[in-house]
Amino acid sequence: MTALSIKNRPMTIESLQETEFDILIIGGGITGAAIAHQASVSGMQTALIDMQDFAGGTSSRSTKLVHGGIRYLKQFDIDVVSETVKERAVIQQIAPHIPVPSLMIMPIYEEVGAPFSLLEIETAMALYDQLAGITEGPWKHRMLSKEETMALLPEIDSQRLIGGGMYLDFRNNDSRLVIEHLKTAYQNKATILNYVKAVELVYADDQIVGVKVQDLITHGVFIIRAKVVVNAAGPWSDELREMDPLDHKPNQLRLTKGIHLVVDKSKLNVSHPVYFDTGLADGRMIFVLPQGDKTYFGTTDTDYRGDLNQPLPTQIDVDYLINIINSRFPKAHIQMKDIESSWAGLRPLIQSSAIVDYNGSRRQTLDDATFDLLNQLFTDYHQNNLSREEVEQILANSSFFKQETKDSPSSISRGSHLSVSPSGLVTIAGGKLTDYRQMANDVMKVVIERLKTFFQINIPAINSAHYKISGGEFEVEDYDQVMLTNKLLFIELGMNEQEADWLAKLYGSNSQKVMTYIDKASHYAERYHYPLALALALIYGIEEEGVCTIRDFLVMRTSLVLFHLMEVEVYIDSLLQTLAEELTLSAEILQQQRNLIWEDIKERRLGYLED
Repeated sequence: MTALSIKNRPMTIESLQETEFDILIIGGGITGAAIAHQASVSGMQTALIDMQDFAGGTSSRSTKLVHGGIRYLKQFDIDVVSETVKERAVIQQIAPHIPVPSLMIMPIYEEVGAPFSLLEIETAMALYDQLAGITEGPWKHRMLSKEETMALLPEIDSQRLIGGGMYLDFRNNDSRLVIEHLKTAYQNKATILNYVKAVELVYADDQIVGVKVQDLITHGVFIIRAKVVVNAAGPWSDELREMDPLDHKPNQLRLTKGIHLVVDKSKLNVSHPVYFDTGLADGRMIFVLPQGDKTYFGTTDTDYRGDLNQPLPTQIDVDYLINIINSRFPKAHIQMKDIESSWAGLRPLIQSSAIVDYNGSRRQTLDDATFDLLNQLFTDYHQNNLSREEVEQILANSSFFKQETKDSPSSISRGSHLSVSPSGLVTIAGGKLTDYRQMANDVMKVVIERLKTFFQINIPAINSAHYKISGGEFEVEDYDQVMLTNKLLFIELGMNEQEADWLAKLYGSNSQKVMTYIDKASHYAERYHYPLALALALIYGIEEEGVCTIRDFLVMRTSLVLFHLMEVEVYIDSLLQTLAEELTLSAEILQQQRNLIWEDIKERRLGYLED
């Protein structure tokens, strides 16, 4: 098998059934993908499965930044920011086609509850540059007067505006980062499959030796055997832990939901990414980011207890964001009807006595799971089912009450938690996107030690900062030249300038591999009357990137339904016909995919709020 393609699915399933893997990773988000990459490069027999498409959960629903964490400098949490900006630089080195440097503007208002004063933001930005190693040049921060801020952001509210700051941050294509890591793992002989759900853990002598799974496409059930099983299921990690009867620890996640809304640039036009407080004295910060001829903004941060597979914006979420935007950009006059697309994502926070939310705010409220735990414990105590000492011990081990030390695997600096159950299930949960590689490093240390201790297998540790990922096989300083060269080659093949630029930036050093599918793409583009660039991206997605459904392609591989929904929806049937022909889909399956993508589009347009 030479490519990560659904066409190889039967052989992949056969391999999953016949091989005893060193490591099986459950979860194909950014952390799972990075673990698979590192494990495969290390020489481990590696497998990864996901019950959805790759990056189908949190890892395609972020604000799409490799954020430097400047907000943490409000509390002078220097270690967090230092670690974050250094890690961001590593990500840019290994994936130079994905994180794109950009100057972020932070306007400052003189109002009650404002998180920063001008003096505070100047101090924070100076320290931020120092930690990032920026001493001069175009990316060095600079303070802005009120007049300079308004010149850069002419539509921003000028009342109580006293100035601003401009500093380096990085734009990110979250789901592309995932798929490129997975393609690299695949090239290093990892066995990788989407739409496979873990349904039961398999044991021998109280130790996990594999996982029973269901193929959600064929509905077949089989067992994947592995020496070490890693739970990297993101928001679903507690559900997976509940399958393990030997894991008696309470649930550790507190899920919060963040939403983002997309409008046309004519409704909200910003020259740079903007980061500002809400003006409501609620401690929250909002992003407004230009994206071609669109602008998107977010995010909310609210506790979530609904369907993990389908978090959606509520009317309250939408009204909250629109009201803030219209307040800070009074000429925008954004209404519900202006929302062209949207997305909602879940952030799996680790419960603690001092939870830090997306905006750096500390929370100390009890979530439902902890409240239920307390209620049950004290009921058991009063019924003499538990002693006081037993209650105290359980509380001491609870992730909500246990105080973390800085050197703990569940370090405050990363907000992640790494644990191993008595049965051997390795769970990594929480964390920030920027820290994904370090989280994978931590998991690898545990896996290497377990393979050595229990199986006498010696796996050398690698420095994952030195391994480029698929599409990023060039140096950062060559970015402009690589993009220009590939853009010109795409133009020679018949793409217009905008299409060629999109393809070159989407695929990086894989662009010339994409071009090898031009004949097949031309056939479909002519036959079904849609743009050649779309056909080329779809064929490459099918042949090389594990695309199984039209939604995989339009959401996770290209983000087209997020930022080009109105343009692409007219070609849905053409894309479906191409997919059906390439994958020999039945009329029934084709109709199912058609129904699902149109339902997805209705949700992104918030049509369910109008019903």
